[in-house]
Amino acid sequence: MSPPMPASRLVLASASPRRLDLLAQIGLAPETVDPPDIDETPRRGELPVKLALRLAEAKARQIAMRHAGAFVIGADTVVACGRRVLLKAEDEATARRCLELLSGRRHRVVGGVAVLAPDGRMRTRVSTTQVAFKRLDRGEIDAYLDIGEWRGKAGGYAIQGHAAIFVRALHGSYSNVVGLPLFETNALLTGLGFCPAPRTTSPTKF
Repeated sequence: MSPPMPASRLVLASASPRRLDLLAQIGLAPETVDPPDIDETPRRGELPVKLALRLAEAKARQIAMRHAGAFVIGADTVVACGRRVLLKAEDEATARRCLELLSGRRHRVVGGVAVLAPDGRMRTRVSTTQVAFKRLDRGEIDAYLDIGEWRGKAGGYAIQGHAAIFVRALHGSYSNVVGLPLFETNALLTGLGFCPAPRTTSPTKF
């Protein structure tokens, strides 16, 4: 009988607690959480899929330089309405504009995932979810803004929170809208030979 494969080290290149929670949902526990520091500004004319994949790759590569011998997951979530990319809402005015734009319309949530293996192999996947919002009146938007869960969220909302009542239809991966498409992430890790190990302690955070 061949000896069991040694467990792989896993690093999550993200500051998002939602991505950490999603990985835990499928039994994956990163040894380290190390947020990247990159410019996420879209390039001129850059389409949502290319933007999400570029940023996911850049995050994984930056963090891999600090964690030799580990599998590194980089991810990015882009909300797009038509060809327009909605950035993360860092202030109330931006969040309001996002919600007014999404009200009564369909939009896409594009999730880019990149996994960099210890031997330097990089694999990427993209997941696109179609989301349809009900028509929001001013009072509903005001009430949601008061809650504050929009802060730092692409498109100005968090589907796993109160904004769930705005969603009248969703086609595709729900976990992608939350922040990490789990099917694609697991497929990438498996394809690169990742061997998970259970953890009983919290990951190291940088």
